Parts: sequence; C-alpha cells; structure tokens
Amino acid sequence: MLMSQGCCTNQMRYLRKYLALSRSMQLLGEAKNLLPYLGPNKMRDCFCTINLDQEEVYRTQVVEKSLSPFFSEEFYFEIPRTFQYLSFYVYDKNVLQRDLRIGKVAIKKEDLCNHSGRETWFSLQPIDSNSEVQGKVHLELKLNELITENGTVCQQLVVHVKACHGLPLINGQSCDPYATVSLVGPSRNDQKKTKVKKKTSNPQFNEIFYFEVTRSSSYTRKSQFQVEEEDIEKLEIRIDLWNNGNLVQDVFLGEIKVPVNVLRNDASHQAWYLLQPRDNGNKSSKTDDLGSLRLNICYTEDYVLPSEYYGPLKTLLLKSPDVQPISASSAYILGEICRDKNDAVLPLVRLLLHHDKLVPFATAVAELDLKDTQDANTIFRGNSLATRCLDEMMKIVGRHYLKVTLKPILDEICESSKSCEIDPIKLKEGDNVENNKENLRYYVDKLFSTIVKSSMSCPTVMCDIFYSLRQMATQRFPNDPHVQYSAVSSFVFLRFFAVAVVSPHTFHLRPHHPDPQTVRTLTLISKTIQTLGSWGSLSKSKSSFKETFMCEFFKMFQEEGYIMAVKKFLDEISSTETKVSSGTSEPVHLKEGEMYKRAQGRTRIGKKNFKKRWFCLTSRELTYHKQPGKDAIYTIPVKNILAVEKLEESSFNKKNMFQVIHTEKPLYVQANNCVEANEWIDVLCRVSRCNQNRLSSYHPSAYLNGNWLCCLETSENALGCKPCTAGVPADIQIDIDEDRETERIYSLFTLSLLKLQKMEEACGTIAVYQGPQKEPDDYSNFVIEDSVTTFKTIQQIKSVVEKLDEPHEKYRKKRSSSAKYGSKENPIIGKTF
Repeated sequence: MLMSQGCCTNQMRYLRKYLALSRSMQLLGEAKNLLPYLGPNKMRDCFCTINLDQEEVYRTQVVEKSLSPFFSEEFYFEIPRTFQYLSFYVYDKNVLQRDLRIGKVAIKKEDLCNHSGRETWFSLQPIDSNSEVQGKVHLELKLNELITENGTVCQQLVVHVKACHGLPLINGQSCDPYATVSLVGPSRNDQKKTKVKKKTSNPQFNEIFYFEVTRSSSYTRKSQFQVEEEDIEKLEIRIDLWNNGNLVQDVFLGEIKVPVNVLRNDASHQAWYLLQPRDNGNKSSKTDDLGSLRLNICYTEDYVLPSEYYGPLKTLLLKSPDVQPISASSAYILGEICRDKNDAVLPLVRLLLHHDKLVPFATAVAELDLKDTQDANTIFRGNSLATRCLDEMMKIVGRHYLKVTLKPILDEICESSKSCEIDPIKLKEGDNVENNKENLRYYVDKLFSTIVKSSMSCPTVMCDIFYSLRQMATQRFPNDPHVQYSAVSSFVFLRFFAVAVVSPHTFHLRPHHPDPQTVRTLTLISKTIQTLGSWGSLSKSKSSFKETFMCEFFKMFQEEGYIMAVKKFLDEISSTETKVSSGTSEPVHLKEGEMYKRAQGRTRIGKKNFKKRWFCLTSRELTYHKQPGKDAIYTIPVKNILAVEKLEESSFNKKNMFQVIHTEKPLYVQANNCVEANEWIDVLCRVSRCNQNRLSSYHPSAYLNGNWLCCLETSENALGCKPCTAGVPADIQIDIDEDRETERIYSLFTLSLLKLQKMEEACGTIAVYQGPQKEPDDYSNFVIEDSVTTFKTIQQIKSVVEKLDEPHEKYRKKRSSSAKYGSKENPIIGKTF
C-alpha cells in the first residue's frame, strides 16, 4: 500500500508503507479432521479461500473426496488497504447449490506477527453471519438542555450518524446500507432509523437523532446542569448496520455500543468506531468438531524512507561481491544470521540484480559451496545461500523465458482431457494404459523439444551464471567428464523447468491451479523432464526412478538423440558467445486475468453495461477477449496509455475499479478484489511509465450524463481536476524497488542483532585463540574464514543500522502521536468508558 505521510524532519518529505504476505513461504498447507457428511458418502470436495476481512482475494484448487485435503499452495500479495482480519475459509464445493462454508480461521492484523514465519495448526471456527463484520462508523454525541412546553428543563441526547467506511460486499456487489440507532437502558429501548443508501460501501448518512435522557419530573431533585446519575450509568447508544434486502431478509453488517457516560466530562464526543459482531458472534460450544487448518504465514510491514537514508547500507551491500573472502561480506553475513535464509535471499537478489552485481556475488558463494562438496553427484543439491539465490534469480529474470517456452504447451495440456495415468494402481475404469503412455510421451516429447531449442531465449544473466558454474565445477572435479553439465542441469532442469511444469500457476503460466487429473499429468511430465535433463541419469544404464512403471516408461527416452540434444542445449546456455539476434523483439507477457469492463458505447444504441472479459497485457499492448485464447475484441497499444488511476466507487457504485486513460475514451475496468486491482494498476503504470504525453492530472470519477461527476465540467475533453499519482522513477526496473529492498534488509539486520553480536564475539574468540578446535559452541554454525575481515564488516553493519535507527524512531514517535485513538486511521474497538 502506497501512502504519503507527513514527515518527522524537513528532509523526510515522504514515506511509503507496504503490507505484504511473504513471496516464498508456503501459506496454505492442509486441513484435517473436517466434519464429514451425515450420509453414507462422508467425503467432501474442499477448497479454501484467503480473505481480507470479507473480501476474497485468492482461492485454492478443489481437493476431491477428502476430509483431510492437502492444498500445499503458495500465495504472495501486496495488501493495498487497511484491514482488521486475515481470514481463511474452508468450503465444500457444491455443483448444483451454493458452496457450503465449513469453517474459518480469522487472525487479527495485530496478531499476524505472532504467527509469522512458523507453521501453526489452527482450529476451524464456526461461521456465524452475526460475526462476519467489517468496516467502521463515524459518530458524534452531544448533550443539550431542552425546555419543555410547561417550562421545565430536561437533558436531550443528540446522536449524529455521519458516515461509514469499508462495509463488505454483498454477493459481490456494494451493499444498500442503513443504520438503526437505539438508546438502550434497563427500562427503555428507543429505536430510530436512517435512510437507505444505495450501492455503496462508504455511505454518507449525515443524519441527526434526538433522545430524551432525563425525565422532566426528576428535574426538581437534580441540578439542571447534571444528567441523572442512575440513568447515565446504565444507558448506551447502540448503532446496528444492515443491508437492505428489499424482497429478502436484511443482512446484519455489524454494530457498535457507546455508553452515554462518555459525555460525563465533555459536552460532546466524536470518534470513529470499528464495527463489532453481535454478542453471540463467534461463540459456539462445538469449535473442536469442525477440523483444523495448517498455515505458514509470513507477514511483513515496511515503512520505506526517502532514498538518501539508504545510501550507506546500499553501498556496503553492493561491495559484497568484491570482498575477500565472500563469507566476510555483508550480504553473506545477512544470510548467516537470519533465522530463515529465504528471508534474506529475496531482497538481496533483487537489490544486487538491480545494480548488475548478482553474477559476481552468486559466483563467489557458489564457489564456497563447491569447496564443501565431496561428491560430484551431489553438486548444488542442497538449500544453501548460493542455490537459493540462483533459484530466486531464475524466478525473476526467467519469467518471460518460461512464458515463451512452456506456456503454449501447458495451455494445451490443461485445456485437454487426455488421460496420461500410467500407474496401474491409479488407472480408472475404462482407461487403456498403452493409450495413456502414448499421450504422455507426446506431451513429454513436445515439451522436451521446445526446451532444448530455446537457448536463444535464455536470459543473459542466467547464461553468465551457468558459464561460471560450469567452469568452477570442472576445476573442482577435473576427472569427472559429466560434472560440467550436471552443474548447469541441476538448476535449469531440476529447479527451473521441472518446477514450472508441475506448478504453472505459481509462475503465472496459468491463471488457476489445475484440476487433480491435470496436476497428475503435469507431475508425470515434470518427473520425466527432470530426469531427461539430468546428464548423469542419461549417461547411466538405469534411471533414477523408484516406481517400476516410470522406469519402464523412461526406457522410451534412453536414446543417443536425447543425450546429444541435452548436451547441445546445456553447451549453448552456458556459453560466453554473443547471441545472434533474430531481428525481432518478442513482446513480454506481463499479466492476464478475468475482469469486468464497462462497454465503450461507441455506437448510439450500444448499451453501456459491464461485461466479463479476459484481459491480457504484454509489453506492447493491452487487449481483452471474450475468452482466453480467442481473438482480441479491443486493443490499446501500451505507447498510447496516458495514465492509469483508480476510479471512485461513486461513479458506478462498484468497488475495485480503475481506469486506463488513453488516446481514445477511458477504459473503465472492475477487478475481482482490491489485491487484483492494485496489481493491475501497478503493472500498467510500470509498463507505460516512460510514455510520452503522460497526463499530469485526471478525473477521479466517470463522465456520465454530459458531465464529469467529480468536477461537474461538461466538456468531455476538460483537463483533469486531480493530480495524477506519482509515477515510478524511470531508473527503477519493473518489479524492483531498491529502496524497499534495502529497507527489508535493514529490518532483517535489526531483527537479527543478537545473532550478529554472537558472530562478532566469535570473530574475536577465533582471532585470540590459536589452539586446537574444541567442542562445538555457540559460533560453530557460522562460516568464518577470515575473522579479522568479518569482524570489520560486522562493525560497519552495526554502524549503518544504528544510523538508520534514528529516522525510523522519529517516524514511529510521530506516527504514535498523530494517530489519535478514535480517528479514522485508529478507530475505537469495543466500548469506550
């Protein structure tokens, strides 16, 4: 989420806040002991969704006929808005009726850090409509004196219901909310009601209600300036939010309760309140009967300072490839002290890649790995800093390579219903194993042929690293003729192509997780491709498969032609020779997915409604289609995009809308959720950031009925009334923000200061003690080749981290003082006494 913040110093002109779930951690593992059906068929077809409050942002594959479904899916997304709960709902798929919600896990935002980075089993909780709430209410209370007709004075409570914000969608659409306002006490329950606001999640009510608090008959016994004590302690204002169901039952959206005694010391009280579930919400005596869900969540919250603050830390990190030995570099030390190396790998790789420093760093850490490798058959098989860096590098720079190489064939496989099962135990009734073998061989041959002919598309960064790996492996094992190939194939086949084939949705090669039969087909293809690419397996008389049926199947490929094709491919992608350009530049496929677009209305009788379309963005053009794979209905060249901005909900009473402003009429698009909308806006802004004639201002609302809804200008060509969102700097590569990556590294150093201190002490001990090595101690797990150089680097790390602590602390103090409790940014939770 990008937020412009006030600054703590004159230099801190802006600050960006990011909320994110990890890119690399497995988020959804499995469920177990789900509640079975009561009938003879007790199994369920289950899937799971990830929700920000009540808004679904992702869903898993359907796991058929299981009460302990194994999902094993990873999701990463930026969180583009504030939220109260991260929730996981387990569903039972129903073809004919609405899917049944079995149970949920709801984790408060403030509790996410307690579960981050570790695997946890959560008990599923029952789903009660009274507990499914989100949003907040802006309320003002006042006490006035009122003179009655007979001249007596009494107290009057004034309740001003101003607005609500962030109410949930109802059946995928903005709700029709209204509020009931009640004054509740031991002997009274006076209720009033606002008007219904149509199709909005952020209604502006601005309605005032009056309640008599003290009876005029009691006035003679009390001071006219006091509220009657026995009343004030027992009275409360309750506001219930509802969605107007028209012909069906109204849906409860949440409630707040405010004791009237908040006015004891003040004449008025004004605040934002978070909507709460009803008193019985989320309470059940059978919470243990629904089953449980295993999750591994990694949640980060980064506040990114202006670039000038990160200069010293970036300089220290970018010197890492030149430090001798590499184990004494700041980048390597970060990997040593982090609890999970994966946390360090992602920001390191992206930062080094951005500054063209990744190849020398990866080469140096790989060489350190090779020193400890005694058997050529196990080369680069572990999960070291080197292998993880190379894995992450291939995911980043190899994305387009995978799309042009694998996507057409994977589309064919996923859209076909051909059975490829060759395990006799898993064959379905009527399956012919020989036909299935032929289907599987057809796919394997087609995929293998495409891969070994794709060397010209392999990114230069990958080729440079593969060349270094090949040279180092040959020097380490000079008597092994195959190691020069296995050093490369262990990455490009085992960790790149094979993984992308079995999980195409993870690499954005497919929009959704494949169905179970397709997953099985892809698994068999991946196993075969992996083994085909292994130079060692092709050179031996026996394959490495444990299953008999796979050994038999693989015999079809143990021919000299396959061996030579693999060797030629590995030679080409690990060569230093300059590639010959084909003369044409293929467009880079960036994103695709299903969204709703508003009809352009290019003809006078054209109906301007919303239609579901398949959108596809490449580096050249944005297109939409009736269905995936069909011809484009409409095309916008990227060079014609003038701005990409959010569209106000009030334009069409729809959430998650954005507009693509180009040389023709604006294209209005509705995404399926806030995460998807944010991702599309981000990638469209990045791909068009260098376009000429980009707009400096835009209209945040639509042009309808002859005028712009935002500024009421009647000319469709009127200049925008709001400045465009600040664009991405031109020197930032797509998907890489060096300041954010440096901030993440700073956070990791801060979290690991105790371990950094132990490493510093270990360097001192090693430098002083010259005797034989004793029993393992606290620093035995550190790689310290040169204690003096490592000690100096640690001192430098501590120095730059301390300097960065100062502006962070200033910002934290400012944030804590500026976010007043009861403000829109920091609403009140529960009752206020």
